[in-house]
Amino acid sequence: MRIKTSIRKAMTDPALLGHALKGGSWVAWRTLLIAAMGEALTEDERELFKQLTHRDHEPLQRVEEFVGVIGRRGGKSRAVSVLATYLAGLCEHPNLVPGETGVLLCIAPDQEQAGIVLDYVEANFRQSKVLKQLIVSRTARALELRNGIEIRVKASDFRRLRGPSYITVIADESAFWLNEGSANPDSEILAAVRPGLATTGGPLFIISSPYARKGELWSLYNKHFGAKGDPSVLVAQGPTLTFNPKLPRSIVNRAYERDPAAAAAEYGGEFRTDLEAFVSLEVVNACISRGVFERPYQSGMRYVAFTDPSGGSADSFTLAIAHRDADSLILDCIREVKPPFSPESVVAEYAGVLKSYRITKVAGDNYAKLWPVEVFAKHGIRYEQNARPKSDLYQGLLPLLNSRRCELLDHPKLINQLISLERRTSRGGRDSIDHPSNAHDDIANAVAGALTSIAAPKPVARTFAHNPPRIRSMRPRDEKRRQERLPSG
Repeated sequence: MRIKTSIRKAMTDPALLGHALKGGSWVAWRTLLIAAMGEALTEDERELFKQLTHRDHEPLQRVEEFVGVIGRRGGKSRAVSVLATYLAGLCEHPNLVPGETGVLLCIAPDQEQAGIVLDYVEANFRQSKVLKQLIVSRTARALELRNGIEIRVKASDFRRLRGPSYITVIADESAFWLNEGSANPDSEILAAVRPGLATTGGPLFIISSPYARKGELWSLYNKHFGAKGDPSVLVAQGPTLTFNPKLPRSIVNRAYERDPAAAAAEYGGEFRTDLEAFVSLEVVNACISRGVFERPYQSGMRYVAFTDPSGGSADSFTLAIAHRDADSLILDCIREVKPPFSPESVVAEYAGVLKSYRITKVAGDNYAKLWPVEVFAKHGIRYEQNARPKSDLYQGLLPLLNSRRCELLDHPKLINQLISLERRTSRGGRDSIDHPSNAHDDIANAVAGALTSIAAPKPVARTFAHNPPRIRSMRPRDEKRRQERLPSG
């Protein structure tokens, strides 16, 4: 990458990007962008830089990776849009071969948020007397420039990111990337794009609000924040009000009153300490029967089933079947129907699956009160409502996974949902286990219900040795009457 105009000059020149991050409320972002691009800071900027990075001095060379752990509403999308505009419009990229399109990629949690970033980028170009001349065309997902650069925005999906030569990759809100096809979407996405940066030597910018202490954002922060970190990897951390002092303090104060742990992450820029991973990928992988996607019915085995019903509009309707073989708990079958669907049709389908395993009853939660009971009964299946909350089911599943007592199916979505489960500690000290916000655990819930049910010990048979029968002694009058009824001789 060859710098034509320093980023400091670009952000002060009205003909370039002087309109974008002007004013005292953007000083934190301007300081970090200037330092990340290898430029010198003023004394006042250096004091702020120390506060945000715990490093005594700016790097004075363009960093290979920048990680910003910033509180919510801290102006992240506006800041990355200015960075994208600068790198695409005011820098040269000589490592691109003639005719090759250089791609500046911005990855966001979903397409809607990615579109917002692209809108900001286009506005930056159009408000500049110089840069607006570079625009060739704009589509929903890309802005094409006359200098052979294309700014693309994409939702987080590691399977569609390999191939192009990237001049820069910006990972927006990486702590909240969710993808049901991957247990670790942030790690796999960044692994997919880093080779695309190797050709051009372009930088990687990861900017996000923090969440749990897991994933690439936490890993990079934990390894490189402060003076002992790699000089080529700059990590900054700060609360919302440092980056956006115009946000009313009352909003932040009320958030802390409602939920201090959540507010510390959302507005304080701190990783949550009340959230931990439920189970590791290594533990789950050790229980997977690779290449086994479903097991057929075997005569002589006792099968149990658990279902997680749904009304057909938001969540999936799932079913899991398992059996015990000696000390091993075997997962045999997983079924999922995604919305939209007719619940009655799904029940009819699942009733057929249950009968193929000679199952006449299925357990499930108290969803919709008596609705599942009545609909399953129409197909000859007894629905037993399970009083245990799903958090308790997961608590019972964990030792089965850790001890490798269960044999799971090779089902990527099940693996993903198990890995994504979070253990949350409430203010009262009680643990609960559930899926992250905006994620799902319908398959994991059904599997946990089936395996913990088959793991429950069988009731002990009543025998005389353990439970001697109660013998009632007869009164004398009753004995006399009994003797009178006996036949003579």
